[in-house]
Amino acid sequence: MEALESLLQQVRACRICEEHLPLGPRPVLAASTTAKLLIVGQAPGTKVHASGKPWDDQSGKRLRQWLDMDADMFYDSSQVAIIPMGFCYPGKGKSGDLPPRPECARHWHQNLLALLPNIQFTLLIGKYAQDYFLGKSVKSNLTETVSNWHEYLPKYMPMPHPSPLNHFWQRRNPWFEADAVPALQTLIKDLFKNT
Repeated sequence: MEALESLLQQVRACRICEEHLPLGPRPVLAASTTAKLLIVGQAPGTKVHASGKPWDDQSGKRLRQWLDMDADMFYDSSQVAIIPMGFCYPGKGKSGDLPPRPECARHWHQNLLALLPNIQFTLLIGKYAQDYFLGKSVKSNLTETVSNWHEYLPKYMPMPHPSPLNHFWQRRNPWFEADAVPALQTLIKDLFKNT
């Protein structure tokens, strides 16, 4: 526990890519050695940057609905670890936020994940997380990877981003909420049934 707390302090003090961050560094993540669920998203948006609380926006609200999990459980770091691909808001791009800065995963992820021995299930939200964790088993695009979610069980579940900006994908792929979300909710209930 002390090793993880020390590492989290180092991550929160990180300034590696400061010159590239329009709002400055504010690493946002949460973890505990006892966490069973790991949520890996992209990078914080402006609202999360402002609050310092992971998934503290409309995307987070939608994600909690998909998980059928209340905010108390979601933010209980003794149960749920939240480690995005990029820890700081990366800035605005042409069609939404820029990709997560690559320095975070390169510099911090391996050490953080090594200190999370109780993770039993990992949600991979968005293409950056899927590419990083699934490696050669990732499909040719996000839709194909997510539609084959059952192939990655019981360790991983690839998901689309729950952002309101992603509503076109969700509308074009109604099977996700019809089939994958109920399966996900069952997996989450089973994971935490004795909690």
